Amino acid sequence: MNRLLALTAMVTVFASCSRDAPPTPASSGASATPRVVPPSPPSTAQAVDALDRIDGRTPVPLLPMMANHQKQSMRDHLVAVQEIVGAVAKQDFVAVEKSAGRIGFSEQMGAMCTHMGAGAPGFAEQALNFHHTADEIGVAAKARDAGAVLAALSETLTTCTTCHQTFRQQVVDDATWAKATNMTAPAGPMHH
Repeated sequence: MNRLLALTAMVTVFASCSRDAPPTPASSGASATPRVVPPSPPSTAQAVDALDRIDGRTPVPLLPMMANHQKQSMRDHLVAVQEIVGAVAKQDFVAVEKSAGRIGFSEQMGAMCTHMGAGAPGFAEQALNFHHTADEIGVAAKARDAGAVLAALSETLTTCTTCHQTFRQQVVDDATWAKATNMTAPAGPMHH
C-alpha cells in the first residue's frame, strides 16, 4: 500500500510539472496571460553612444567627408606598406622609394593632418610624426640598405599603432566640428 501511495504521488508530481500553467479566465475573449515582449534592440545612435562610452581613446572630431577621406588615406598607407615589403623582398629599392614617397611628408599632407586634427590636441603632431618617420624609409632605399629600410618601416608602423591606440574617429555634424576646432566646416570634397 505504501508503494502504491508513493507511486501515485510521484506520478501526480510528474504530471503537474509537465503541464502548462493552468488557464486563467478570459476577459472579453482575450487571454489574461500577460504577453512577454522582448526589449527593443538599441537604435544605431544608442549603439554608437555605447561604443563611445567604452572606447577610452581620444576622439578626433571629423565631419563625415573628412572621416571617409582619412580612412581612404589610411587604406592607401597600408597598400604603400605592402608595396614596400614586397619591394624589399625583391631588392627593388626604386619601388621602395616610390611607395615610401606616398606616405612621406609633404606640405600639403602636413596641412591636411593639421586640419583633420584641429579638434583633438596631439593628433596632428602624431600624424606628422608618421609622415616624417616614413621619410626615413626613402632615405634607406636611396642607400640601397634593406635592413635600414625595414628598421625605418618598423619605426613608421610603431607610429601607426601608437596613434590607433591613442585616437579614434568621432563623426560629428558641422556645428560640433566648428565648436571643437574654432573653424568653419569645409565645403566640397577633400583632396591630397
